[in-house]
Order: sequence, then C-alpha cells, then structure tokens
Amino acid sequence: MAKVIGGVFTSHVPAIGGAIHRGAQNEPYWKPFFDAWPPVREWLGEQVPDVVIMFYNDHGLNFFLDKMPTFAIGAAAQYRNEDEGWGLPPFPVPPGHPELSWAIIEKLVAEEFDITTCQDMLVDHAASIPLALAWPDREAPVKIVPIAINTVQHPLPSARRCLALGRAVGKALAEWQGDETIMVMGTGGLSHQLDGERAGFMNPEYDLFCMDNLSADPDALTRHSVHEIVELSGTQGVEILNWIAARGALGDKVHEVTRSYHIPISNTAAAVMVLETEAARAAGNAGAEKTAELA
Repeated sequence: MAKVIGGVFTSHVPAIGGAIHRGAQNEPYWKPFFDAWPPVREWLGEQVPDVVIMFYNDHGLNFFLDKMPTFAIGAAAQYRNEDEGWGLPPFPVPPGHPELSWAIIEKLVAEEFDITTCQDMLVDHAASIPLALAWPDREAPVKIVPIAINTVQHPLPSARRCLALGRAVGKALAEWQGDETIMVMGTGGLSHQLDGERAGFMNPEYDLFCMDNLSADPDALTRHSVHEIVELSGTQGVEILNWIAARGALGDKVHEVTRSYHIPISNTAAAVMVLETEAARAAGNAGAEKTAELA
C-alpha cells in the first residue's frame, strides 16, 4: 500500500526563481526565506518521497482567461516548463505518474467533481519553483501529479469545495495499490495583491490565521467566501485555495514539523510550512524506538 507522509506548503513567487538563478540566496533580502528550507530538506531526506501531488495554479502558461478550468489534472508521462516571460530559464520538471493520475481522476469523477483531464500539459513556476526549493542541488527525484486550481478567473471555487477536492484526492491515495511514498505540495500565497488600488497589500493577521488552522482545523479556513478571502488576503492571496486543497489530502490529523513566515518578498507575504501525517509520525516514532532498543 502507498504511504502518504505529509505536505510541503510554500509561496511560489517568480522572483524566488530569479534569486535561485542569480545565486542570491544569502543576500539580506532573500536570506530569511531561503533559511526556512534546510529543515524542510531534512524532513524530505528522512521521508524520501517517490511521488508529489502538486496543488497549484496556472498563470497563463497552460490556461488563459478564455479557457480556464476550475480543476485540471495532468495525466501525462512527461511535463515541461517553458519561458513565461519572467526572464527565467525553464526549470526542469520531473516525469509524471499517469497511472496514479488516472486513479485520482476516476475517483474524483466518482465523487462528482467535474474536472479537466490533461494528457499534454505545461506546468509553470507555481510547480517548478517549489520543486527547485525542495531539491536545490539536483532534479527532483520524484514523479508528479499536477492539479491546477483556478485562482485567476472568476468565478473561483470556494474554499469548502477545494478542501473537499483535497479530501477526495486523499481517498484516492488511500485506495491506491502501489507501494510509493507520496507527499503533497500546496503552493502560492500568502497574502498579496499585485495590481489595482490595493497593490502591495499584505495581511499578516489573516496569513497566520491560515497557518495556525491549517493543521488543527482546516474547516476554519472554509468559513470565508472567495470574495471575503480576496478582501482579507488580496487578489492573488486567494492562492491559499491551493494550500487548503493540499491539506485536505492529508487526512484528519497532522503534525506541524516546521514553519516560516517572512514579509515581504516581491510584494508578497512568503511562507513555508511542513505538515506530517499521523501515520508517518507513528512510523517514525516506532523506528526511533527500535533503534534505541538496538543501541
């Protein structure tokens, strides 16, 4: 049986990719954000995931305002990242896991989700940069299943619907008969608005409310309508929907491993967080006890 170990949640600002490309990780502006990643990588080294279920939002590379699905899932054997106009070189993208993708797709349809299936799919910085942060010295040693959520073109899915989507994905993973070690990633946010009268808006109070409740009470994040979330977090801060969906896939009980929150990065409240599933925590404790007995 497959094992779901937990999730990594992170901002995906394109400027992060620029900092990586320039080698600017230790510059004072960037250092607080990049310093949050060694504990994440330590956890990844302990857990060694084989597959990443990536909850993210497309920024016009694969979908645009004339064609914007609410939920789209990749079912390809290969994905690629192309020039998005940010002046960044394309980042490498791991191969897909089409068999698992189709299992998730079939489960979601059975759970009455109307989704778009993509057997050919580009993935943008919202997927590629988090992978580069997690595995900075090599191409990510995983397969991916990309799940794109519309956070761009109204009407957007509600937070409640996104949490339900994640929970349905979690059911699919629980039923999957493979032996992979699986983790989720939720990318984007936190609060930011890049245009209009509120350009530069950030809301630490709401961001910390989201981070505090993500582990213990994710349903608390569904009490706000999409329009209320935009008011609280900014037009682009609604990317918190990706975090909410990813959290839904992890089951009822999780444990916080590490977190970081830093303002600002490119007019964005930047955050990093790791949540570990109850099963992974129990397995780790059992392993530690066995090691102690043998010592």
